[in-house]
Amino acid sequence: MKINRSKILSPLLLLFTAMIWGSAFVAQSVGSRSLDPWTFVFSRYVLSSLVLLPVTLLSEKRTGAEERPEEKKALLKGALFCGFFLGLASIAQQAGIRYTTAGKAGFITTLYVVMVPLISFFLGKNPERKTWLCTFLGLTGLYLISVKENFTIGKGDALVILCALLFSFQIICVGYYSARVRNVVKLSNLQFLVASFVVLPGMLLFEKPSITDICEGALPVLYAGIFSGAIGYTLQVVAQKNTDPAVASLIMSMESVFAAITGWIVLGQSLSPRETAGCGILFLAVILSELPVSLPERKYSRNKDGN
Repeated sequence: MKINRSKILSPLLLLFTAMIWGSAFVAQSVGSRSLDPWTFVFSRYVLSSLVLLPVTLLSEKRTGAEERPEEKKALLKGALFCGFFLGLASIAQQAGIRYTTAGKAGFITTLYVVMVPLISFFLGKNPERKTWLCTFLGLTGLYLISVKENFTIGKGDALVILCALLFSFQIICVGYYSARVRNVVKLSNLQFLVASFVVLPGMLLFEKPSITDICEGALPVLYAGIFSGAIGYTLQVVAQKNTDPAVASLIMSMESVFAAITGWIVLGQSLSPRETAGCGILFLAVILSELPVSLPERKYSRNKDGN
């Protein structure tokens, strides 16, 4: 039996992406102490684009063949849509972190695990029944990990809810356009460039960035720009080329688990039994999402899609 290597490798890449993003919560929290949101996001994505530029040029040489007109069109549209949603989602998240607790921010951000299949459904793509079950399990796990107090909606919470919605559209756009372009690294690089231009007006209008402040927040920006940005989001684009957006969002929601682990290692925050149970449930949801679909369920999905 022939093994589809991409079906095995893609979930692993998304899991590694979740690990990078989870640890980035520490960098973003520290960065918010010295840099305003628009300046922080602009700095990280300019850095991401610059770091990825040599890799993009190298990948262009390796592909060799010239892109077809439809591929160029998909690349341009993909960069515009993915970069637009990425820039705005990152601003909403970075601003929200300043006004809410890290636990609530982590839980609300990963609400994209619910929003992606819902948006996909309204866009005409019916996720498998198994995906809805895994989504419910994932949401339960995220709640146990992140929410430790009475759940109320404040200013920061509202901003992070907006962030989750915008990230949902970014995930769907990445899944759509990464399957239609030849050079996914180039798509990722242009996404960062567009995200930088999206946040530039806000930085100039609402903030007064200075070299001193940027130097003071250099380490968080470097981590967010190189690891979370250049590496993490590029792995997302590469892996989503062969992964359903709803399943991808579920795997990437493991960032909450890695955020909790990073907090324990870096900040000395121990995991409670409740948080440990949440990590286990979320991990179970991810494993179930990768198990083969039963024959009756395949038939159900085909009938629902009209195929």
